[in-house]
Amino acid sequence: MKYIILFLLPILTWSNAKNILFIISDDLKADALNCYGNKSAHTPNIDKLASEGTLFQNAYCQGTVCAPSRASFMRGKYFGKNEITWGEHFQNYGYSSTRVGKIFHMRVPGDIIAGTDGQDVKKCWTAKYNIPGKEAHTPGNYACLNLNKFTKALEGRETTRMPNRMFVTVDYIGDGSDQPDWKAATKSIELLKQFKKDKKPFFLATGLIRPHYPNVAPKQYFDLYPFRRMNLPFVPDDDWKDMPKAAVSNSNSKFFGIDKFPDNQKKMWTGYLATVSFMDEQVGRILNALKELELDKNTVVFFTSDHGYLLGEHHFWQKNNLREEVVRVPLIIKSPATEPSVNNSVVELIDLFPTACHLVGIPKPDTIQGASLVPIIQNDREKVKESAMSYTSRGTLIRTKEWAFMKYKDGSEELYDMIKDSEQFINLASSPKHRKILADLRRQYRIKLNLTRSN
Repeated sequence: MKYIILFLLPILTWSNAKNILFIISDDLKADALNCYGNKSAHTPNIDKLASEGTLFQNAYCQGTVCAPSRASFMRGKYFGKNEITWGEHFQNYGYSSTRVGKIFHMRVPGDIIAGTDGQDVKKCWTAKYNIPGKEAHTPGNYACLNLNKFTKALEGRETTRMPNRMFVTVDYIGDGSDQPDWKAATKSIELLKQFKKDKKPFFLATGLIRPHYPNVAPKQYFDLYPFRRMNLPFVPDDDWKDMPKAAVSNSNSKFFGIDKFPDNQKKMWTGYLATVSFMDEQVGRILNALKELELDKNTVVFFTSDHGYLLGEHHFWQKNNLREEVVRVPLIIKSPATEPSVNNSVVELIDLFPTACHLVGIPKPDTIQGASLVPIIQNDREKVKESAMSYTSRGTLIRTKEWAFMKYKDGSEELYDMIKDSEQFINLASSPKHRKILADLRRQYRIKLNLTRSN
């Protein structure tokens, strides 16, 4: 009996946590938030959540575009396919499981404009709500910044499946209530009120689509970030010289022509940060409702993103890349039993599913490859893993606290000292001084690769 009690203690410690609120932003790079060091970013609500929970400084996505990333963390697998999902598992333990907006992959803007499901997994949910919006067709000041096009006309705008849609911004006069994220927050608040009445444990997953392109928000959010005050990322001359061919992104400034318009690159930052601030306000609305309903006393809150984003670093744009700006994501976990902290452990998004199970006291599925983060939330001197793995179609990243190692399918490699060279300008893969480090990282690469093939 003594051993049974000892085994149960970690779960009983967290037994006051009953519900799960999972909020995920889309294409949000960690360094676009004030709490992650961007002092020009206006993100008071996410910053407040960070001050009340555990902020993970070194959280990494697995897939570096939407679909594989979301399939991965929703199943707790490096490559999620048909395994049990969060929602199915929690339903098996008496939970309602509700989706609002984008959780599994939806095309933005395509599925948002159409109000369709995208790659949703229906059995994950007891209820689901798609949140439509006009996206780039929102009346207002439209810009396609790589084409240097500015207009108020609704005709001829870059939209679904069009090649320049990722450089579109729209600012307009309004309060934002017509935007998908505002609607998603409103629906989430309605559901929280209903959950309060039902008194049944709930898993609520709210997917916010900003700052994913097109960067659409009311003018007052753009006004927070005058483009002339935006500083472009420093890129050294010949930055690509020591990068293998597989590491050079096809989505670069020259390819899209935005290299001709430095001011428009600054306007991309304005549009991105404007929509980050708009998204932050919706997070605040949801969290305020959670507190007003006193559901915060027994609800675990997760906040994260599917992957980060490049905004001209190395002259690269968007995602599908192994650079730090893409693979590192914000991650904040707040539990009723959590003491505020900042955690520097390397963690992965596949760890969220088992952490949620641990926090509410239900067993995790056998299919999960992630690890519960509860031990390092309780004691930041603990360690749950050596490294994180991220992947693209071209190759794989192994990220430790000190090193970023990229192994591409053509056999080429990159190695960066993330303590001395956090911006990844000096590739050390061919340095004789780093042979032992490379050997160890290659070992970790093989371990992760074998794990992905094990089940």
